[in-house]
Amino acid sequence: MARLIESLMIPGPAGRLEALLEEPDQPPTMATLVCHPHPQHGGTMHNKVVYRLARGLRREGSVVLRFNYRGVNLSEGAYDKGVGEVEDARACLAVLRERYPDLPYQIAGFSFGSRIALKLGCQLEPQKIIAVGFPTIYSDRSFLDGCTKRRIFIQSTNDEFGPGPDLITLYETLPEPKELHWVPSADHFFVDALDEYEKVVQSVALA
Repeated sequence: MARLIESLMIPGPAGRLEALLEEPDQPPTMATLVCHPHPQHGGTMHNKVVYRLARGLRREGSVVLRFNYRGVNLSEGAYDKGVGEVEDARACLAVLRERYPDLPYQIAGFSFGSRIALKLGCQLEPQKIIAVGFPTIYSDRSFLDGCTKRRIFIQSTNDEFGPGPDLITLYETLPEPKELHWVPSADHFFVDALDEYEKVVQSVALA
């Protein structure tokens, strides 16, 4: 039987949201929502780092739902400064969990999407939250206060939006359980290390 790849239009709080659901080659053992980078800087669910994140998760047995925030490509609505985007993610997660009610779930995201994943995940009970390329340039980190959900950070060693020293300073203030994985790379987008980045994703996918 061919692997399921399904395009969806999910009812969201500001209109329909364009999404892509992909199952792994084997029966899924996990369900993952993946959030993309900043919509005002070209971020979409087809971003190469997001694609590699989704593929790495699928290769380890997760069904993955990627989606476009409001106002991106075919998704209706307009950018809402990270507030409405959390609600977009919540609506998509509800659909994913409805489709796979017996699977544990996790939330992942890249860059701006890592903030969305953490904001939503810290309100819920995911098995874990995977934050790739967390941008420390944003001063608001209140959503991390008191969050004791399992958080896994994956960061480039030369991330211009989340420099190593800044991320380490933040990471050390966070309560357990937490993990931090570094990927030697030239920039925020893992430009010269996408294969190694995907291997790290696979190593934490179902751990």
